[in-house]
Amino acid sequence: MTMENLFRLVDQDQDFFQRKWTLVNGPVIVGAGPSGLATAACLKEQGVPFVVLERTDCIASLWQKRTYDRLKLHLPKQFCQLPKLPFPEDFPEYPTKRQFIDYLESYAKHFDINPKFNECVQSARYDETSGFWRVKTIVTSGSNKTEFEYVCRSLVVATGENAECVLPDIEGLSEFGGEVIHACDYKSGEKFKGQKVLVVGCGNSGMEVHVLPREIFGKSTFELAVLMMKWLPLWLVDKLMLILAWLVLGNIEKYGLKRPSTGPLELKNTKGKTPVLDIGALEKIRSGDINVVPGIKRFSHGQVELVNGEKLDIDSVVLATGYRSNVPSWLQEGKFFSKNGYPKASFPHGWKGKAGLYAAGFTRRGLSGASSDAMRIAQDIAQIFKDETKQLRMRTVARHRRCISLSQF
Repeated sequence: MTMENLFRLVDQDQDFFQRKWTLVNGPVIVGAGPSGLATAACLKEQGVPFVVLERTDCIASLWQKRTYDRLKLHLPKQFCQLPKLPFPEDFPEYPTKRQFIDYLESYAKHFDINPKFNECVQSARYDETSGFWRVKTIVTSGSNKTEFEYVCRSLVVATGENAECVLPDIEGLSEFGGEVIHACDYKSGEKFKGQKVLVVGCGNSGMEVHVLPREIFGKSTFELAVLMMKWLPLWLVDKLMLILAWLVLGNIEKYGLKRPSTGPLELKNTKGKTPVLDIGALEKIRSGDINVVPGIKRFSHGQVELVNGEKLDIDSVVLATGYRSNVPSWLQEGKFFSKNGYPKASFPHGWKGKAGLYAAGFTRRGLSGASSDAMRIAQDIAQIFKDETKQLRMRTVARHRRCISLSQF
């Protein structure tokens, strides 16, 4: 930051020096999940300083606090590792939740990434007069809350696609009487043993419409799809994947799981909807342990009425209704991000905005997409950082020479 720009900032905000603030000689990264950590690691490798802000008290809070105990990665580990540091060789092909968290913690330690925890961003806006981003936060320490502000040239939004849960407004749900939780609060089925539980939703947390086998011919379904896309167009790969899924899983529509007309890969690319990789749910459906029912019309006390008029007595409800971005609630910007909290530009162009704004982890392509974003962002910021550092050195040398020249008179 030049002194001229700092003076402009102070001129337009007379209360600036009355608040706690700091200048960041590099980008501010919002979010210490996999996307934020990957970006920080890539910047560290480029020698660019940064600050990582995290609203909770740990890295990868979604994984640590809002996932169920038996969770495993649904894709092989080579598609889920972050840049510059692979998974340990002794990890299984599909690491468990605990193993993935251990990997992320060792990743942060390896690259000496130290986020500022319990610091929630309240707002971030670009100051056109000074040419800098102003990021205002609230720091929580016990019962104390302190306002703070960061002033920086670049802002990396790494809060992700799943920053907050979606809670549907269903008629009568407040009158149901039984336990109602979102999937983010589900840890295990122990507390629901012996109950009739209704799982609401048709997204990644519930029972997806596109169901594919986890493996085909001993290979990961995702790995096989990636391999085929090197030689075949996406539409043909989609058709082949559905044929293979039918051969392995059989006709799933008779169980109430109707496939959409759009293929699974195209649906993922255009809508961000990920097909489920079956890890045992279909067998439960075939055996009758799980019943697939149509949509919900309304709830009443201890009961749900479906759109077909059928009424079911139930004990508890799990809302597997998905997640969404929280970017619109704090980022004061409307050109790069859309109202739904995603970059307006589609992959692979949604990582860079204007005026030093970047987005990591909004590709709808999982951890591999986040890693791709992180590497692009770090390279771009590093180039700007090096150019500005070079210009600063040249100006410093020029001033020094002028001082020497004047001292001779």
